[in-house]
Amino acid sequence: MTTTRSSAQHGLPGGRRIAAALLVSTLAGTALVAWGADARGSQPAEVPGTSAGETAGDAEITWGKCPAPAGGQPRDPHLTCGTLKVPRDYRNPGGMKIDVAVSRLSTAQPGKRRGVLLLNPGGPALGGLGMPETMASTLPKSVLDRYDLIGFDPRGVEHSTPQSCGLRDPSVSGLFPYPAADGSITKNVALAKAGAKQCADTVGENLRHYTTANTARDMDRIRRALGEKRISYWGQSYGTYLGAVYRSLFQGRTDRMVLEGNVDPTKVWAGQVADTWGKGMADRFPDAARVAAAQAGTLGLGTNVAQVTRTYLALADRLDRTPAAIPGTPVSLDGALLRNMTYALLLHDDTLPVLARFWKAADNLAHGSTTAADTAFLKEVFADTPTSPGVPADNQATMFTALTCGDAEWPHDVDGYAARTAADREKWPLTAGMPANIWACAYWDKPAEATAEVVKGGPRNTLILQNRRDHATPWEGGVGLHKALGDGSALVGVDNGGHYVYGEGSACADRATVGFLATGHLPHKDVYCTDVTRK
Repeated sequence: MTTTRSSAQHGLPGGRRIAAALLVSTLAGTALVAWGADARGSQPAEVPGTSAGETAGDAEITWGKCPAPAGGQPRDPHLTCGTLKVPRDYRNPGGMKIDVAVSRLSTAQPGKRRGVLLLNPGGPALGGLGMPETMASTLPKSVLDRYDLIGFDPRGVEHSTPQSCGLRDPSVSGLFPYPAADGSITKNVALAKAGAKQCADTVGENLRHYTTANTARDMDRIRRALGEKRISYWGQSYGTYLGAVYRSLFQGRTDRMVLEGNVDPTKVWAGQVADTWGKGMADRFPDAARVAAAQAGTLGLGTNVAQVTRTYLALADRLDRTPAAIPGTPVSLDGALLRNMTYALLLHDDTLPVLARFWKAADNLAHGSTTAADTAFLKEVFADTPTSPGVPADNQATMFTALTCGDAEWPHDVDGYAARTAADREKWPLTAGMPANIWACAYWDKPAEATAEVVKGGPRNTLILQNRRDHATPWEGGVGLHKALGDGSALVGVDNGGHYVYGEGSACADRATVGFLATGHLPHKDVYCTDVTRK
């Protein structure tokens, strides 16, 4: 599920904006990244990683007022924003330009400044203009004194030439294909085909240029516009893959990198979803089930993890077969929406009590015994989340699809999806076969270029933060990324659940993160932190 670090801590996430983080990277003198020919037979005009003159054609950023955030929330008055012109197609750098919106919070102190810390909140397709504000509230002075914090909306997202397929269901959760109650994927096939056709008919060829590799190239244009020789970076979730791609493309231009909640770069994207999500949910779900079991007297969902799990699976099956309308709202709660909300509320430990209460209200709703308190709670859970002014309602869904389908080619055989879905459904009942099911990517045009290969080598400058029970980007993703980067990285694992590591209760992990950013010190060997304390 896509979320920001703080979204689940500031009220309940809007039900129609529950999304998914996949949760699902120029050569600096040497060939560090393997690239294939253009998918349509021609080589890119600009070799990835080379710069024809460090200043040739570079645009400057004129800093000014930031766009209004969604819901009219106040901005930090010290945050400034601007736009940068970048090539839509880096194979034709002199062709059409698009805008990339950039933000800056100048926190570094004279005499202590090391450079900039570029930030990405993940998604794919989350905007990042406000991320400097979020991170400034969590980072200590020892880090803020050394870096100016830089955010940006990735190409195609929010204020960076936003793209829209005109999708009927603008929620990213609507893209996740849960099979029918009997396991059939017939409806999923039709929806996948229709979604791909809608994007092809509306945006067409243009979307082929909105990829992670091109976003990484945009990041280097931001570096150049800021006048920095190198950049430090903090990426979360999908942002870990973006950071790893940047690190491989621009090896000599990276300083210190923190990658948190990680994607295995060898499994982009079909493998990341199908191979890890079922196990990730199975690893994480018991944390929430224990919270519900501890309230057995009031919730009545079960007295132990096994009982709560059975209750949840029976509830999901019931809602698959008979969705239940939430009084006073246009929302009908079905099994898919129950699972998506569960996924979202598992992202943080401090929302596990909210999740247990949600299960109880949903169970009452399904059995026709809803109380007034249940109805009020469900209305709050599924309240609309405001969108950013001037941004298409389906922007995140459009760009989520463009990135997941455009970074790597997906299988196209429907029978194969059906077989894999059935097997996955049996092995991992909590995810009901969704991770192996067919997506719009099965009907997508072949990607514009081969998938970027994240490779070993380069300086030892990357800290990988990974929770043991992260269902959005499971443990195996952090291990896979660490293996891909080799000696260039150090892994800090944490005996915790949820999608975020820093600031989530482990002093061991926090010390390693702050120490690395402030001094450059990476642990000499991998670390596993077991000191988590609950907030």
